[in-house]
Order: sequence, then structure tokens, then C-alpha cells
Amino acid sequence: MSQADAASRAARRLLPRHSQQLRFETTSLAGSADAFRVSGSTGRITIVGTTPGTQLAGLRWYLKHIAHANISWAGEQLNLPEQLPGFEGTVTRQANVPHRFVLNDTNDGYTGAYNDWSYWERELDVLAFHGYNEVLVYIGADALYHRVFQEFGHTDEELRAWIAGPAHLPWFLMQNMGAFPYPLSRQLLAARAALGRRIVDRVRELGMTPVFPGYFGTVPPGFAERNPGARPIPQGEWMGLARPDWLDPRTDHFARVAATFYRVQDEMFGPSTLYKMDLLHEGGDPGDVPVADAAKGVEKALLTAHPEAIWVILGWQRNPPRAIVDAVDKRHMLVVDGLSDRFPTVVDREADWGDTPYAFGSIWNFGGHTTMGANTPDWAGLYNKWRTKEGSTLRGVALMPEAADNNPAAFDLFSELAWEDADLDLEAWFRDWAHARYGARDPHAEAAWDILRRTAYGTTRADSWSEGADGFFGARPSLTAKSAAKWSPKQLRYNAEEFEPALDELLKVPTSLRNSSAYRYDLLDVARQAASNRSRVLLPRIKKAYDAGDATELDRLAGDWLALMDVLETLMATDSRHLVGRWVADARAWGADEVERAQLAYDNLSLLTVWGTREGVDAGLRDYANREWAGLLGGLYRLRWSTYFDELRAALEEGRGPSAVDWFALEERWTREPGRLATRPLGDTYEAAVRVRDQLTATS
Repeated sequence: MSQADAASRAARRLLPRHSQQLRFETTSLAGSADAFRVSGSTGRITIVGTTPGTQLAGLRWYLKHIAHANISWAGEQLNLPEQLPGFEGTVTRQANVPHRFVLNDTNDGYTGAYNDWSYWERELDVLAFHGYNEVLVYIGADALYHRVFQEFGHTDEELRAWIAGPAHLPWFLMQNMGAFPYPLSRQLLAARAALGRRIVDRVRELGMTPVFPGYFGTVPPGFAERNPGARPIPQGEWMGLARPDWLDPRTDHFARVAATFYRVQDEMFGPSTLYKMDLLHEGGDPGDVPVADAAKGVEKALLTAHPEAIWVILGWQRNPPRAIVDAVDKRHMLVVDGLSDRFPTVVDREADWGDTPYAFGSIWNFGGHTTMGANTPDWAGLYNKWRTKEGSTLRGVALMPEAADNNPAAFDLFSELAWEDADLDLEAWFRDWAHARYGARDPHAEAAWDILRRTAYGTTRADSWSEGADGFFGARPSLTAKSAAKWSPKQLRYNAEEFEPALDELLKVPTSLRNSSAYRYDLLDVARQAASNRSRVLLPRIKKAYDAGDATELDRLAGDWLALMDVLETLMATDSRHLVGRWVADARAWGADEVERAQLAYDNLSLLTVWGTREGVDAGLRDYANREWAGLLGGLYRLRWSTYFDELRAALEEGRGPSAVDWFALEERWTREPGRLATRPLGDTYEAAVRVRDQLTATS
């Protein structure tokens, strides 16, 4: 479909009962910048914008500030009157940056590689509604690689065995790995290509730009044998998995493959102006190729195919090095900075990247951890300061949590940075957030969110972290555990005792404001976080009892630990978005027969548990994507901890040290045969949250 009436169609999807009271117009406002204008009387709201997406951003402004409603990627509140309220005057907002980029390279893995169109239709509406205009789209890239390299002598069968499964595909596209865990079927590739095309068509319909993977040199094994004279450079291994070879970008062979790649990509998905590429990602080896020359070769191939294109590159660790940004035409590069709110040493991106345009970014979530919080004081304190300083090359925002659909307050707050010129007053913002999130002013809701503002959302980059600490329930058992995931914070970044009263305040919100999915999501999330935080209190007590040889106290505390896991399992089971059974069922739905369904289920579930090989687990990938979901808590996580506590008890009784457990064998066995997993929610979130609160009280 065309962009004509695209905002109206999206409004019908988002607000089916009230969409007829909304009128959208497309026009140029404030020159070439994206902008919207909102006005209207009761039941007749007019939103004028430069694109369907900016019109939807205007709708979001209206719903928050006038109608006091909320639509997010994690819950919504639409308790609207029969007639939408009008207001006096006209409100105009203009985007203060041209680039509003969203989604991480890892998104399709950690958010859900097997999400279908019903998911993506809603997600794209919500992203446009929040003002984003550049959306990373990787779905279907597996089919793209499959088609491209058949033109260079590789067979259908060997390519299907080389390309990673959908859940692991992001790391294939980043050149970290291939050939895991199973060969792909032709029907799966065709279905993913079709979904990818449907996604990018909707992205364009909403006035947004798809950001595609560009070509920077990944080739299959045996490429040189089929293409004499080619110079593929071996890349060794990553976390126990073979990395694909890298084709020297200075060569004619690279130019030919890149030209084919972009031609086929255009045929499959249409052209774009934004292409995401990270050379030599996480330990890639340039061999004898000068990095600057490689960058020039990659850029030349891109601009030959798409002369107006922009190379999007991630700002992460030492990436991009000056050798890359100094070698290319900076007018055709955008750095999406993943460290803007991570390290206090990041103070001058113009100096770091030689005045390359960049987007202020945040990665508040790694692996899809179910942790609340973000460094919101850094967003409020740094964004406008960096954007408005003399000589600034800040040209965008980049929302890049490794998994989406979490932390709705952070999602809304970060999204507003690009649309508000004034500095954020966080105390007022969170008060207004509670109003729109639940539909009315309420002292308990405001008190809860003020507590959250000061704790989980009050952390800063001063400690060199951007994500919250994960809990210990998802950790491989150890009396000295500091985190579940290897690369997560080793201690809680705020005071847990100050956080817990937020749960009591949310439970006191009046019945009339509890009916929305927004309230239920937030209550579940706060109760879960309070319980998760308590694991950091209980574990040292368990260690003390074991070290003292006190079997009675060990039994009591281990019982408290497992009881807290059990009430948390019951809580998470009340919400479909927190069921690992749904995660597995989503993958199985793409399979053509039982064999493929089992393979796809393993592809998806292994990402949350063992991730890859035993070697990769030992290197730190285990539980990288741990999350406190129903089915994991009551399944793998409880199995591990109960096994561990039984061994500790036996060791005390027998006067010996605890025997080693082959945890990988246990985890791999469970991942392949997790047993019956619920795919539908069960129970009442409010009642389950009360039980969590009561269990916390009992274990205090």
C-alpha cells in the first residue's frame, strides 16, 4: 500500500474505537525536518505531519498530554471517553535530529526470531508512534545470502547448512559464526523472505526507512576453490563456533560479490539508503589487509550500488576505529553509539570519530534480561548538551537494547529525546508517565514511579554500566555467584530496600486503574524485580549456613529460595509475554514437519540457555540471555538450584566437599527435552503479585 492514509490505517489498528475521530494530513512543516502539528475540539482531532510516522508521533503526543493514555511495546492503557477530548490552541513539535534509529543487530535473536506478521504489524505501528524513522530489518537476510552465493558456485544444500538458524542469524550477519545449529529448509527460507518483504513494505508505508545489512565480505567455506584468484581471509573461531571467512574488500572478487548482493537484495526487498555493517566485529582478523583500504573497498561497493547510501556502523568498544572513519566520506557514514550512557570517559565523540555524524544511543538491556531500569539521568543530562554544543556532529538517537519489548518507561522517555528541545525534568516526567500509563492521577502510582525513578531508573554511567544487574535465580548455581550472565553487573546498582516499597504502592493503586495491560505489566515487572533482587540477599545467607555446617539453617534458607522461585513462576505464568512455552511454540509453528519443528525449537530455546557449544558455554555464553520467565524459573532454573541444594545437603551429611555437576549436560538435556511448557497465561497477576509480596515479607 502507499503512504496515503497510512496513519489512518495505523490508528484503526491502535485505536479501533476512536480512530474515526482522528483526521491525518500530510504536509511540509518547518522546512525539511520531520514535524507534526496537533489541534482539535471534542471528538475532532486533527494531526498534520510530514510523514505517516510523524503523524503517529503527533498522535502519541496527544494521547499522553491531552487524553492521558498510553501505548507501548509492553502494555497499554486506553481507557478513553467515548469522545476524544479537545483542547485549545495548536501544538507543534519538530524533530531535533534527522536520524531516529531503532533496534539492535541482536534484536531478531533475543526479542524473538520466530515472531510472525501479527507481531511485526503491531511492533512497527508502535515504533512509528514513538517517532522512529529508521528501523533495522534483518529478517530474510538468510534467504538473501542463500540466493547470492548460488551465483558463485555454491550449492543450495551447502548454503542451507552454512547459514545459521533464525535465532542465531544475527551473529552470522555480524560474521561471528555460521553453520549452527541445523541446516535450513527451503520452505523456511522462503517464508522468512516473504515476511521480511512484508515488514519492509510496511516500514516504507509508514514513512520510515528500512536499515538493511550491507555487504562487507562474508563468504562460505570453499569460496576460493569455486572462484579462482579470490582472497578469503580465515577468521578462526568465536566462542567455539567457526567464523565465516572474510573476502578482501580491495579485490575485484569482492566488488563482484557486493554488486550481486545489492542487486539481489533490491530484487527481494527493494532499495534503501541505510546499510548496517561492522567490519571485523568482536575479534575479526584483517590479516594483511590494511583496515583503511578495506573500508574504502566496502564503501565503494555500497556507493556504486546506492550512490546516496549511508553506511551505519556501531559505536561499541573500539569500534569504529579511526582507520575506518578517516578513510571514508563522512557524509556517507552514521555511527550509532552504543556507549553514550555507558562509560563516564565518553565525553567527546567528535574527537573520537573525527567529526563523523553519530546518533546518541542506549543499550540498556543485554540478551533480553528481565531487569528494570536505565541510566535516565544521563539521557537528561547529556543528550541536549552534546547536541547543542559548538561543532556538534550529533545527528540522531539510536535505541538499541539487545532485546525489545521491555522497560516501557525507558522506551517512552528515550523516544521523547528527539522531539523535545527543553531539558528533561525527570521528577515531572515520571509523574506524568504514571498519569498517562494508568489513566488518572493517583498518589500511589506517583509514589511508586518516584521510587522507581530514584532507584532502578536513577542509575548513571558513573559505574561504567548501562544495564541493570540480573538476578541469581537464572544463574548456574554457586555460593559465590555475582551475576547470572558473565558480562553483567556484579552488584545491584541501587538500594534494593529502597526499591521494594514500589511494589506496595502499586498494589495500593485503586481498582478502577488496574484494568489495563499497562498496569498489569508494570505490577508484574516490579514484583518480579523485587523478588529477583532478594536473591542477592538470600545467597550470602545460604553460603554462611553451609560454611558453618548448619544443615538445619541450610534447609530453611534453601526452602525460602525455592519458595520464592515458585511464587515468581506463578506470577510470570499470568502473562503470555513471559512464557518460555510461547517462545518454543512460536519457533515450532514455522516447521513443516515434526523433525523441523524440534530443530527450530532447539534453535530458539538454546539461545536462552546454553546458547551454542560447550566451549562457548565455558567461555561465558551460558545464560547470556537468562530471563525470569515462567517455564525457565520452574523448569531449568529450579532444576539446577534444587540439584545444587541437594548436593550441598548431602555433602554436609557425609562430611565431604560437594561433588562437581556437569551443568552443561543438564542444561543441554533440558533444552532438548524441556517437557510440557504452558503456552497460555494462567491466573491473576494482581493476586500473584500479592503472593510475591507476602513471600518477600516471610523471607525478610
